[in-house]
Amino acid sequence: MRRIMLLSILVLILVITGCATKKSAEPALATPDATAVAPMPKTSELVLLPMPKSVKEKSGMCILPRQYSITPGDSSQEAFSHLCGSVCYALDLAAVNRMDSEKQKPLPVTLAINSGKIQHPQGYLLNIAEDEIEMIGADAPGLFYAVMTLTQIARQCAGQGALPCLNIEDWPDFQNRGVLLDVARDKVPEMRTLYALVNRLAEWKCNQLQLYTEHTFAYRNHPIVWQDASPMTAVQIQRLDAYCKERFIELVPNQNSFGHMGRWLKHEQYRHLGEMPDGGSEDLCPIDLESIALLADMYNDLLPNFSSKQVNVGCDETWSLGKGRSKEACDKDGVGRVYLDFLKKINTLVSQQDRAMQFWGDIIMQHPELIPELPNNVIAMEWGYEAKHPFAEHGKKFAASKIPFYVVPGTSTWNSLVGRTDNAMANLLNAAENGLANGAIGYLITDWGDNGHWQFLPASYLGFAYGAAVSWSVETNKDLPITRALDVHVFQDEAGVMGKLAYDLGNAYMKCGVMPGNSSIFYTLLLYGLEGTLPKELTSDGLKETITYIDQVMAPLFQAKMKRSDAGLIAKEFALSADFMRLACRIGQARLDAGNVGASKIPADQRHALAKELEPLIPEFRQLWLARNRSGGLKESAGRFEALLAILNAP
Repeated sequence: MRRIMLLSILVLILVITGCATKKSAEPALATPDATAVAPMPKTSELVLLPMPKSVKEKSGMCILPRQYSITPGDSSQEAFSHLCGSVCYALDLAAVNRMDSEKQKPLPVTLAINSGKIQHPQGYLLNIAEDEIEMIGADAPGLFYAVMTLTQIARQCAGQGALPCLNIEDWPDFQNRGVLLDVARDKVPEMRTLYALVNRLAEWKCNQLQLYTEHTFAYRNHPIVWQDASPMTAVQIQRLDAYCKERFIELVPNQNSFGHMGRWLKHEQYRHLGEMPDGGSEDLCPIDLESIALLADMYNDLLPNFSSKQVNVGCDETWSLGKGRSKEACDKDGVGRVYLDFLKKINTLVSQQDRAMQFWGDIIMQHPELIPELPNNVIAMEWGYEAKHPFAEHGKKFAASKIPFYVVPGTSTWNSLVGRTDNAMANLLNAAENGLANGAIGYLITDWGDNGHWQFLPASYLGFAYGAAVSWSVETNKDLPITRALDVHVFQDEAGVMGKLAYDLGNAYMKCGVMPGNSSIFYTLLLYGLEGTLPKELTSDGLKETITYIDQVMAPLFQAKMKRSDAGLIAKEFALSADFMRLACRIGQARLDAGNVGASKIPADQRHALAKELEPLIPEFRQLWLARNRSGGLKESAGRFEALLAILNAP
C-alpha cells in the first residue's frame, strides 16, 4: 500500500508540473545537449544511433502539451523513478514551442517492463501515437534503451512542439557491447571525462566499459609503480562503477597480468620477476611462483572496487616467453603449454574471487591444439585491428571448442593522430558480422594509446559510434549514414560540418600512397622512422597532395555550430591534429628532397624552419591534453615531440 501511495504522489506531481521545471536541469540518467530548431523530420529521415531493428511510420503527429502524465505501468518503482527525469528531459527537447493552451489534457506517457510483449533480453517497444507515448522494455535495460531512443528522436524534433508518430521494436544482436579505453599509455582521463563518455555510450546502448590498466591503479603495496602516473584510486573506481550501473553499463576490471608489465619490471624490486631480468622483456616469468603471488596481491586490492563478476587479465603479446628464464621449461613442454599453465594459475586466482576471466586470445590462437584445454569458465577476447582480420576463422576455432568469446575490433586511432576511417569501419563491421555468425557472446571496441597516445578523444568518436551501432544490430546499421549520425548525436553540429570533417580527416592516411599496418605515415614521420630511408612508394608530390587534402578537409571547421559545452575544445583538438599531420608531411618532403635521408640529415636551414613550426605546437599539445586528462603520462608523451624538436634544432 505504501508503494502504491508513493507512486500515486509521484504521478500527481508529474501531472501538475508537466516536468516544466526540469528543462534547464541535467537529467539523472542521460545528459544529451539540446539542439537548435530544425524542420520536423519525417520518420524515414530520422537517424538513430543505433538504428533499430524495426521502425514503422504512422500517420499524424504527437502534439506535446504543457503537461505529461507519466505512469509506471507494471515497471518496478526503481526503474520508473530513475527514468522519469530522462523522459521529461527528452520531451522538453522537442517541446520548446509547445502549445500554450492551459486546457489541454496531460499527455499520457507509460513506462513498463513486460517480458511477455518483447521476449528478447534488453529489447524494447516504443510507440508514439497522437494521444500517448508508450515505452515497454523486456527488462530494466530494455526500458532504459527505449528512453534513449525517445531522446534521440526528440533531439531531431527540437523546438517543434511535436513528435512524429511511429512504432519501434528493437533488441540487440550481441548481449555484451562495450568500449575499452587505454588508460595506461599514457593518458589517464579526468573523472569528468569518463562520466561524459559513459553518458554517451549509454545513449548509444553500450553496456560495458573497460579501462585498460598496466600501472595506473593506485595499488596500496606498490606506490613506486604508479607514483608519477596520476592513477585511478579505489574510491574513484567505486564511484565510476556506481555511475555506470545506473546507466546499465558494467564496469569490467582490466589489469594486464603477463605481458606488458614493463612499467613494473623496470623497478629494482620487481625486475627479478621478469622473463629477462637483465632487460629486454616486458613479460612476467611464468615459472616463478612470486609472479602469481604478485598478481594475487594486485587482484585482492583491485577487484573489490568493481561490482562486475568479470575481469580482463590481458596476457597478450608475450613475445619473450621461452627466451629467458622459462627457456628450459618451454624447450621441454612447448611455449604454448607453458603459457597455458600460467593462464590456468591466473584463472584459479580469479575464480577464488568469484569472477569469470577474460583474456586476450592472440597467444593461444598460435597454439590452436591447446584451445580445447582452456578452462570452461574463461572468455577469450579475439582481437584484430585491420580490415581483413580473420575474425571468422579464429571465431570458429573458439566456437568448435565451446569456448565463449568476444570479437574485439578497434577505432584505428592509435599510431595515427586522427584515425584511419575506412580501415576502422571495415574492421568494426567485419568483427560484428563474423562474431554474430560464429556465436560470439560479446563485442568490445578498443581505443589504444600506443606510442604517446597522441590522438585526442574526439578522434575516437566515429569508431565508438559505428561500433556501438553494428554491435547492436548489424543488418540495420552496416550502412548507417555515419557522418549524419555524428553530426546529430555526437558532435551535435547543426551546420553539418563535423561529421564529414572527422570522417574525411581520418582518411588522410590513404592519400600519400603508403599505408603501414596498425599505423599511419604521420606517425612514421614524427616518431618511428626518424633516421634511415623512407618507403620507396612515398613521394614528395604525394605528401604535397596530402597537405592539400588536409587543407580542404579542415577549411569548414570554424563554420561548425556544435551545441556541446566542449565545442571550442573539439575544434582546437582537430585543428592541432591537422597541424601535426601537415608538419609530418613537410618533414617527409624535406627528407625526400634531400635524397631520402634521415631527419638529422635534412639541410640545416630547412630543419630549423621545421623546428620553428613544431615548437609552438608542443605547449598547445600539453594544454589540450590537460583539458580532458590528468598530468601523469604527459611528460613522456610530449617528450616524444621534444626528441624530434631536438633533432630538427641541432646545428
